[in-house]
Amino acid sequence: MGNKRVMVPAKDVDLSSIKYQPQIIQAPHVTGFLFRLFVRIVEAPLVGPFIISILKKDNQFDQILRNTVIPEEPMFKPEYPPQEPEPAVIVLDEDGRPEDRVESALNCLPHYDPAELWENSSSPFHYWKIRDYAYAYRSRNVTPSIVAERIISVIEENLRNTPPSPLLISFDAVEVRKQAAASTQRFEEGNPLSILDGIFMAIKDDIDCYPHPSNGASTWMHEVRTVKKDAASVSRLRSCGVILIGKANMHEFGMGTTGNNPNYGTARNPHAPDRYTGGSSSGPAALVASGLCSAALGTDGGGSVRIPSSLCGVVGLKTNYGRTSMEGSLCDSGTVEIIGPIASSVEDVMLVYSAILGSSPATRISLKPSPPCLPTLSFYDDSNALGSLKIGKYTPWFNDVLSTEVSDKCEDALNLLSKAHGCEIKEIVIPELHEMRTAHVVSIGSECLSALNPDIEDGKGGKLTYDTRTSLALFRSFTAADYVAAQCLRRRIMYHHMEIFKKVDIIVTPTTGMTAPKIPPSALESGETDMPTTGYLMRFIIAANLLGLPAISIPVGYDKEGLPIGLQVIGRPWAEATILRIASAVEKLCGESKKRPVSYYDVLKGN
Repeated sequence: MGNKRVMVPAKDVDLSSIKYQPQIIQAPHVTGFLFRLFVRIVEAPLVGPFIISILKKDNQFDQILRNTVIPEEPMFKPEYPPQEPEPAVIVLDEDGRPEDRVESALNCLPHYDPAELWENSSSPFHYWKIRDYAYAYRSRNVTPSIVAERIISVIEENLRNTPPSPLLISFDAVEVRKQAAASTQRFEEGNPLSILDGIFMAIKDDIDCYPHPSNGASTWMHEVRTVKKDAASVSRLRSCGVILIGKANMHEFGMGTTGNNPNYGTARNPHAPDRYTGGSSSGPAALVASGLCSAALGTDGGGSVRIPSSLCGVVGLKTNYGRTSMEGSLCDSGTVEIIGPIASSVEDVMLVYSAILGSSPATRISLKPSPPCLPTLSFYDDSNALGSLKIGKYTPWFNDVLSTEVSDKCEDALNLLSKAHGCEIKEIVIPELHEMRTAHVVSIGSECLSALNPDIEDGKGGKLTYDTRTSLALFRSFTAADYVAAQCLRRRIMYHHMEIFKKVDIIVTPTTGMTAPKIPPSALESGETDMPTTGYLMRFIIAANLLGLPAISIPVGYDKEGLPIGLQVIGRPWAEATILRIASAVEKLCGESKKRPVSYYDVLKGN
């Protein structure tokens, strides 16, 4: 009788009574032999479910899902009210050619002279932009084939590392040379396909890129699923002339936030090789941060684009749910995951985003999206376009970080933005954050288990890494009633956020609650379970996945150890243009003092 809890309808929640409750995750951190033993125990009959039930009770799963009356109806995928058009934008044609959309995106960018930077050998460290590569190719300073040889040399050298730390787990030098030769010929003939022609990109291993297998960084998915063609997003990049270098490393099946992978080796952070890149798009972010790729495609179901982008000091865009096609990915039927670009600059993210966007007719019918847009950065006075924007900040949540260096750097970025452009920063309250996290875990966990179950039941479960098996043990404990309760919570959380967006245009947070964590040597062979670290890495990213909102991570500085810190901007439904506009302004204010990563390769100039 005493356990029952009744929630008032979301519209009746008294925000003035909300008190922020810091997230405290009760779970052990285990590596090595003890971790392997722990997994055996949680998979055992009787004792395993008992241990999982204790962990769930300690973290209030049952209280939130089973002991609570939730008055809202379930929302099984994001639903949005109609949205007002964004100002100062151009509309992109979803059904048009990717090359034409990329050209439109190029016309949105501010003036930039690649020749000046190319010829200035004394300039401080900077990442080469896509426009720098295009200038170098058109000026005959270098060819795609020359750049390809430099990239191939680095990748082959990294494959010989001990212990292994591969950024790519499927790589074919012959295929890369073939693509580069075709691009080089197009430049020689004066017929490049787009500004993206000759641009080198990597594809996360859960997105199809023919002829490579899609294993999700497992050792066996290729045995049960054959890749016969590119994913929709990859096909669009290829039509623009992008050179696809292979499949990037990741946390197995995306079920982790660090990028740890005993199957192939764990990718290392280019800023500190003894630290994680963040996950699950570990390889894509590290490849971009190390200079080997201008951009990469990742997937984001629980921060998996934004977390590694933040930890590696690059830009990661999580688009609105339904904005990009998931056709040809391992999670093409989920409700929280998207395919999104990672690049070293906001403008490069815009160019790649413009190429890959476009959803299916069925998705457009069901979600009724606003048209895809880009901010016209080349046409407006920054202060006028940005000055009217209202920025929402939930201060107790914003400051709930492992080190105040993270929140201080993000606060500094907001102050610069307010001072330079007159943006108004408004205090907001976001209720039921713990409920939101629980609803997300149940939603993504149930979807992952549903996708993998047939193969697990067919004998593949024993080939999974230990931390994947730990996650699946938790996911198996969720019932149909838990899933429905989570979807009822999703509708409540959506209501709260739509009310917030009546008062502000964006919500800002640190991207992660900590900088890149150290890699325990004992975790390299068998992995680890470290839910408190996962909690810090995922602290601020859940809303964008559970509610399908667009979000972006932008580098804003470094901690005292030189590790990158990211600021996250979350937008209204379908408002990619708004968050890209803000991200561009933040980048301009905070991006002048980039630090050269410890592992960086200048493949354009060959320095």
